[in-house]
Amino acid sequence: MGEVLYRLEGHVAVLTLSNPPVNALSHPVRAALRSALERAAADPAVRALVLAGAGGTFVAGADIKEIVSGAVLESPITRELQAQLEALHKPVVAALEGVALGGGLELALACHWRIAGAHCQLGLPEVKLGLIPGAGGTLRFPRLAGAAAALELIPTGTLLGAERALTLGLVDAIADPVLPAALRHAAEAAAAGWPLRRASELTTRIANTSPELFAEFRRKLKLKMRGQLAPGRAVDAIEAACLGEKEEALRLERQFFLECRASPQHRALVHVFFAEREARRIPDVPAELTARPVRRAGVVGAGTMGSGIATCFARAGIPVVLLDASASALARGLETLRRNLESAAARGTLAAGEVASALERVRPAHGPEALAEADLIVEAVVEDLAVKREVFARADACAAPHAILASNTSTLDIDALAASTRRPQQVLGLHFFSPAHVMRLLEVVRGAQTAPATLATAMALGRTLGKVTVLAGNCDGFIGNRMLGYYGREAEYLLEEGATPAQIDRVIEAFGFAMGPLAVRDLAGNDVGWAIRQQRRLPSGERYSPILERLVQQGRLGQKSGRGFYRYEGRARQEDPQVMELIESVSRELGIARRPIPDEEILDRLLHPLVNEGARVLEEGVALRSGDIDVVYVNGYGFPAWRGGPMYWAAQQGLERVVRTTEALARTHGARWGPAPLLLRSAAGGKGWAL
Repeated sequence: MGEVLYRLEGHVAVLTLSNPPVNALSHPVRAALRSALERAAADPAVRALVLAGAGGTFVAGADIKEIVSGAVLESPITRELQAQLEALHKPVVAALEGVALGGGLELALACHWRIAGAHCQLGLPEVKLGLIPGAGGTLRFPRLAGAAAALELIPTGTLLGAERALTLGLVDAIADPVLPAALRHAAEAAAAGWPLRRASELTTRIANTSPELFAEFRRKLKLKMRGQLAPGRAVDAIEAACLGEKEEALRLERQFFLECRASPQHRALVHVFFAEREARRIPDVPAELTARPVRRAGVVGAGTMGSGIATCFARAGIPVVLLDASASALARGLETLRRNLESAAARGTLAAGEVASALERVRPAHGPEALAEADLIVEAVVEDLAVKREVFARADACAAPHAILASNTSTLDIDALAASTRRPQQVLGLHFFSPAHVMRLLEVVRGAQTAPATLATAMALGRTLGKVTVLAGNCDGFIGNRMLGYYGREAEYLLEEGATPAQIDRVIEAFGFAMGPLAVRDLAGNDVGWAIRQQRRLPSGERYSPILERLVQQGRLGQKSGRGFYRYEGRARQEDPQVMELIESVSRELGIARRPIPDEEILDRLLHPLVNEGARVLEEGVALRSGDIDVVYVNGYGFPAWRGGPMYWAAQQGLERVVRTTEALARTHGARWGPAPLLLRSAAGGKGWAL
């Protein structure tokens, strides 16, 4: 239910919010806090208060179940508690440790001072759920930290560490342990009669805020947050707080919050939120099964992926051996790893002081015997089955009996790799996405003999590494890449029929992707895509478009050669008439009469085949849930989270539309493009995906 523990430390009342596991501000907690504040206010023995959280965490935010219910929140709401706090004539100090997020940080901002632990994370991440702060966060944050910081952090939902929060003025001191320092601060404030700092009344940091600041930020936001409601409304609320009157700013914040709460984008983001949590659950792996600890790891292959994976382990506090037979490759890999860590520190996602300690956890090696102490070994060598089988056989011979062997393959057969070892029950896929130290998704691929304990260990490891982890069955491409093949091929067919690269990319970027499919091809390298294609054979009656091959033959490899589907000046892409000449020549050779293609048709033909293959992936059990597919595409392939992922989006749009598109494509592309049985059943049922 949640409660607030009340105790006296001398003349300081300590109010400890206790609602495991994250002290969410549910109604029982809010009601208990109101009573505790009234008690402290009325007690003459109490000269100051400290607000803290139980279990090493302050407050992780509002109770999400209350927010998503759509019901009117029951009094007291957080705004009423803030008014109580600000009305007190006794000093109130917030003791922040663990996390202070969303409504939790808003509550802390209404206190007179804030002391944070060195490892505390703070932020207003409401936009991640399609919302904006609804309890004065857009008012108090800029009045403490300034408008520029508020614009940087609130519309993006970015979290910040205690050091940055101190620099900005959001917290007043950093201390470990936190509570004794907060008690001293509160007692001293009471004894010395310090003037109470009410954040809502501070104006110094916003006094000279220019309206042009908001106009310029909106221009930047339009590209980065295309199509999203909440980030723009957050800017509107911050502007009102900085340029207008306090009460009007609070009114507008509430209005914008309710608008966002009622939006389809909020519902889609809530779907993703719960889908990510459900993806951790594997029905046939008992919850009580204890994951094996991964105290040491090994990574074979020091290329871009291998060094990125090693970065993940080092950042998570796990010592890792980075192994490569080539001394020059190993040196390059270590340098890449160092740059990864320094970049994280520069972005503020890693404390500057932790770079050196993370580097100390990495041990370079050339021979497989260095892997003998590893609890888990990940191979990240070239995508060639024969090479990977050899690596697995050598690792198997050197690894400890309990060690798990994992492959970072994006497409290859996990069972074929397991067959080259004496421990198939301890073999699985760990498909990291590039760049591995940045991308959140981790596909855990289950082989035919992978043991439940091995899966439990991999899923737990994903959380340790800070990944969103999804279980996938063993097939060509697993979940994401298997579906992606249809998306990429359809983009080329659309080019043959009359679309241009710029039109295709514009349509998909307007939908919410950061990059369209052809821009992505140029970024990854057209030669890479062509090499993968050469290793695959399509069923009889299907074909690849020759456009990609022609581009590669002309040296149009993408950004790295300055020419691909576009011409490049740096990373800026420009349409190229020579590419259109190439595409039109292919159309003539194939006897295809080019025509104008509407944007809506382009969107349907790109995304509906993707969804259709997702239906097959789901029916075959390669994915456990439709939500798992959404999690994969949101976190690994850039599908806009505010649309909920491809399976959710398609169900909201109407699955009968997907049926019509795939029926039409089957007539020209082949039977595999026709509607999957699950799609047909689900469309007929009219209630979403019907397994």
